Amino acid sequence: MEFGIAIVIIIFSIILHEVAHGYVANWLGDPTAKYAGRLTLNPLPHIDPVGSVLIPGILALTGASFLIGWARPVPVNPYNLRWGKWGEALTAFAGPATNIVIALLAALLIRFGIVGLDSTFVSIIVLVIASNLSLAILNLIPIPPLDGSKVVAAILPYQLERQYRALENLTYALGPFGLILILIIVFNFLSPTIGALVRYFFTLLTGVGV
Repeated sequence: MEFGIAIVIIIFSIILHEVAHGYVANWLGDPTAKYAGRLTLNPLPHIDPVGSVLIPGILALTGASFLIGWARPVPVNPYNLRWGKWGEALTAFAGPATNIVIALLAALLIRFGIVGLDSTFVSIIVLVIASNLSLAILNLIPIPPLDGSKVVAAILPYQLERQYRALENLTYALGPFGLILILIIVFNFLSPTIGALVRYFFTLLTGVGV
């Protein structure tokens, strides 16, 4: 049962992440996601069988120290966005920011004892916090095509930005293989760091050590 709950939590956390991208893009002048029917909490238009179900499921079953996944990316046309590269950075940051807000609100339930003593409900809240912290931290890593790369690109000098975006274009050209490559790097080199950061922020937000 806990496994099923974990998958549902991760899926909806990912969906809220993607919908946030679309809403901010629409607010900044790009209705692409709106016209594609992606500004919805209905999971069907968002679910990626591998990223939304298989990968999170494997991590949950193996007791990984962090939980990640992805949905079908919300389409964004950066040329429609106001504020140029800053609009693109803000659109990108909206996803991780949404996960941070969800984790913070859930953590307040534990910090102020609102969840009471019901162990099942506490377990669900812990999963909400851990999965959303994991999603936020992973997506803020400044490696293309993760969201953090667009935030970093906005603050780089022009020449460095061009080189950085060339790397980003390469990962997009590789399609799903580019994302798989990033995940291999994360799992092989960054998973202990991500797990440690999730535990640190979990304790910071809830006041409970893990």
